[in-house]
Amino acid sequence: MLGKKIRFRKIVNDIPINLKFILIYLLGVLLPIAVIHLVFMDRMSELIKQREEQNLEVSLERARKDIHDFVDGGVAVSHALNTDKALYEMLDRTYANPLDFYETFDEQLRNRVSSYIPVNNQILRIGIYTDNPTIVKGGNYQIIDQQVKNSEWYKLWERSKDSVLVAAYREAEASNSSVIAPYLSVIERMDYYDYYDRFEKLLRIDIDLRKIYDVIIRERDYLNLYLVNENDEIIMSADSGYQNAVSGAYPVFDLSDSEKNKDIHVVSIGTAKYVKGWKLIGITRGTRVSQAMRDMQWSVGLLAAVITLFTSVFIYIMLRSYNYRVKRLSRHMHKVTNEKFELIRMDEGQDEIGELIRNFNMMTSRINSLINNVYKLEIQKKSLEMEQVRAELNVLQSQMNPHFLFNTLNAILVVCTKHEYSEVTDIIKSLSKLLRRLLSWKEDLVTLEEEIRFTEMYLKIEKFRFRDKFEYRFDVDERVLNYKIPKMSIQPLVENACKHGIQAVDGQGLITVGAAIEGDRLHVSVSDNGKGMSAEKRNDIMKAIQIENVSGNSIGIRNVYRRLELYYNDLVRFDIQSRLDEGTEVLFDIPMKLLNQRDELAGGDEHALQSAVDR
Repeated sequence: MLGKKIRFRKIVNDIPINLKFILIYLLGVLLPIAVIHLVFMDRMSELIKQREEQNLEVSLERARKDIHDFVDGGVAVSHALNTDKALYEMLDRTYANPLDFYETFDEQLRNRVSSYIPVNNQILRIGIYTDNPTIVKGGNYQIIDQQVKNSEWYKLWERSKDSVLVAAYREAEASNSSVIAPYLSVIERMDYYDYYDRFEKLLRIDIDLRKIYDVIIRERDYLNLYLVNENDEIIMSADSGYQNAVSGAYPVFDLSDSEKNKDIHVVSIGTAKYVKGWKLIGITRGTRVSQAMRDMQWSVGLLAAVITLFTSVFIYIMLRSYNYRVKRLSRHMHKVTNEKFELIRMDEGQDEIGELIRNFNMMTSRINSLINNVYKLEIQKKSLEMEQVRAELNVLQSQMNPHFLFNTLNAILVVCTKHEYSEVTDIIKSLSKLLRRLLSWKEDLVTLEEEIRFTEMYLKIEKFRFRDKFEYRFDVDERVLNYKIPKMSIQPLVENACKHGIQAVDGQGLITVGAAIEGDRLHVSVSDNGKGMSAEKRNDIMKAIQIENVSGNSIGIRNVYRRLELYYNDLVRFDIQSRLDEGTEVLFDIPMKLLNQRDELAGGDEHALQSAVDR
């Protein structure tokens, strides 16, 4: 037993990982889904059949009750008229002349019969037949003459031995004898009062066949219904309707070969003697059950497909996560054999594979560190010593160059002062201040006042350079001078205006630097009346300043945009507005809540710094 267990374990261990996951998926996921799907489908099929069977029974009973109520309502009206003593008296009276009958008709007979029809809407018409020759026939009152005796309904009545007869027949319409119409009538002899027996009296109530046909059509979704009389004749069905315009006898109900395998339901219309033998036969419509089965199969199949798809994607993700990390680990292990100690840089996860990768990285780092300590330590020490010497030389050189430049500028300044070169003296002073400010600015944020002064020194130098080529103007609200912004936020924009805007125009240029509070934001702008640019070029510049590692003419503007973006994220608004041959305006605004003011307690230190710069 133990040997078999060991062999089985070896077989399992020898199966590749991918194949193991596929077997797990097939046997652990797809097979249970398929089995559950089949069992569920079988059970649901039974439930659907039971439900449809109940629906068929309800449909058949509903139709039977409605038809029975139609017939029973007609019989009830017949009984009501049969017990009307005044009607007997007027029908049994001998009238002297037609005028005498019309007077009685107007007073008693006109609405005596027709008043039942509005209350019983299943009744199509009511007719009273008598052999009293003094009655004038018409409307609801007719004479039993030879034509009536030859009619189909009268013959059925004569052959019947029942006091009340429900008969289905066909005969010509009264209004058009060429049209054969179907009838369903309640026929009853009026003999309730024995002393009114001078004349024969018959009562005929015609049921509206459209009402019965509507009931049969209503249930057509469930059953094909057939109304059959005591002789198994089909009086009405959904397919043949009223059996209208058909001569001869009604067809006898007989299932065709194709319908013999169908489910047949038979129910009696009622227990009363006048409907004895009348039946309602329902043949199951297979399409409804089939449609219900198809709907169920589609729903269950869709559910199974969704579950299968979800589990397939889930298994694929799990397998990919496992397989990908194991393969990466295997490749790096092969690299170790070739003395390539590379770390596995990936999200290793928190499971066992992730722990294995972390242990591998730790082992690789330790091995690499050991090798470096043993074989490369001396080389590294020498390299560090050389780098240290180089760094010290760079520091000395960086210290020497500014001092040498300042000493040279001071010597030039002394000569210019001695010879009263006042214009050159001012420019050299501005250049010296500008250079000292660049070297002394160690903070990233400076007040707007400092940034304006620095920009003004730059513009003085440019003014000396270009003479009367341009003028400059500052439009700065004093309330904003103490707010701090990133240094070098305005000067590069002014430099860009001098270089690309003013130099290209023939007339005198004007550069305007503005700063003010607009609403809850600090608004800063640099504008010129230079050559401007087209909308396409403006869009290209706006795209260029938002791209990393950009070079070319937009680098100054991009540096300003980048620093503002780093400090204020996407809350700063930066824009370029320009029209060809009209000038360009570069502007940005910052929410006031993000700006810091100059600390008044540090005012003495700043004053000292400013004095040093001025010197």
